[in-house]
Amino acid sequence: MYLVALLGNCTILFVIKTTSILHEPQYIFLSMLAATDVGLSLSTLPTVLKFFLLNHREIEFHSCLAQMFFIHTFSSMESAILLAMAFDRFVAICDPLHYTVVLTPPRIIGIGLIAVFRGVLLMVPLPILLKRLPFCKGVILSHCYCYHPDVMKLACGSVRVNIVYGLSLVLCCFAIDSIFIVISYILILKTVLGVTSGDGQLKALNTCVSHIFTVFIFYVPLIVLALIHRFGTFTSPLLHVTMANLFLFLTPVLNPLVYSLKTKQIRLAMHKILKSKANFM
Repeated sequence: MYLVALLGNCTILFVIKTTSILHEPQYIFLSMLAATDVGLSLSTLPTVLKFFLLNHREIEFHSCLAQMFFIHTFSSMESAILLAMAFDRFVAICDPLHYTVVLTPPRIIGIGLIAVFRGVLLMVPLPILLKRLPFCKGVILSHCYCYHPDVMKLACGSVRVNIVYGLSLVLCCFAIDSIFIVISYILILKTVLGVTSGDGQLKALNTCVSHIFTVFIFYVPLIVLALIHRFGTFTSPLLHVTMANLFLFLTPVLNPLVYSLKTKQIRLAMHKILKSKANFM
């Protein structure tokens, strides 16, 4: 699974970088998504490999906090990039004449930097707030990686501040991003339904299918996992593990597969690169 995620996302990055016709806002945002998925996969790689290959079931406290920070930072970045991709589709479909004017290279870079800085700045307090708490010896995590709600439950002291800040992050990052994504697609759907041609409607919606699927596989496990940690005191441990693995591992694996299979330009670019390599050999 790790190999598929890393190889797939690195392939997407390589194809977009080496193909000049893909140097457009839609594919630049896709490359940002792929880079984020690589970072998310690498943030859990050491722990998961030790857990499954070496049967090493312990993690040092500070290493756990560092891993938790990177997991939540990259998750926040991915949410922001999914919002940027929704905005890209909104402009392309609802205001195509101003597409190149609105999404200029400096603005695209600015959006990417905002996603990075927002993730870093909002997630820095998480390990700081946890580090001040006392932890009992021999505590056991529910997952094979360090996830903030899971680590927080293992503290021996009061975690009220941590809970409030965690809920604030959910609202400020993921809730707001998802709301604006939904609004974007409501406006897109309204514009598409106003097109008289059935072929035109189908073509417009077809450009959004990959992104809608990506949003679905990112937010659904995230929402379910958050609800389990908040209200699922008596839920099965198997459900905890399943949703945690889906949240962290499903998106990086499926994103490159979905976009390489569904996006014609990427398929053609990959075929061209493979054909040139074969001719060279």
